[in-house]
Amino acid sequence: MSDPAILWQLAKSFASISLVAIGGANAVVPAIRHESVDVLHWMDEATFGHLFAIAQAAPGPNVLLVSIVGWHVAGLAGLLVATLAMLLPACLLAFAIGRLARRISGSRGFRIAQDALVPLAVGLIVASGIDMTRAVGDRPINLALAGATALYIFCTRGNPIWALLASAGIALAGHALGAAA
Repeated sequence: MSDPAILWQLAKSFASISLVAIGGANAVVPAIRHESVDVLHWMDEATFGHLFAIAQAAPGPNVLLVSIVGWHVAGLAGLLVATLAMLLPACLLAFAIGRLARRISGSRGFRIAQDALVPLAVGLIVASGIDMTRAVGDRPINLALAGATALYIFCTRGNPIWALLASAGIALAGHALGAAA
């Protein structure tokens, strides 16, 4: 059975993070990493990077990262608590704002607020990418692969999975060549 204190900490951490997840779960990856690695020491940087990679490679929503972190920290109970804590507050807030938005959607203030959220979401997602790039370490090959992947994603309309698969293949080949030498 999982420690109730850890489950409570999972709930508190992800409930608060969920309320600032403007732009989706990828927008708060730095906050999830900071909480999991730097503040609560549930894992090291490399483990978080691996969990992030698994979440991105798996089909489904990006919020899967939260579930995987919960599983890593406290097993099945941690998975359930972390997932619910990440989804429930944001869903309730979205429901309430949706009802309010229906009433005031024609107002000038609503349009201004709506337009202001777009650059905020983009900024959070870019910050997430920068944070994850720093997490891969400072080896030149890792930085080059992260940069090439970002360029591919920003400059083409191609599916990002191809860039991720190519980067993984190059990294594995480099690791195999390094191990053989």
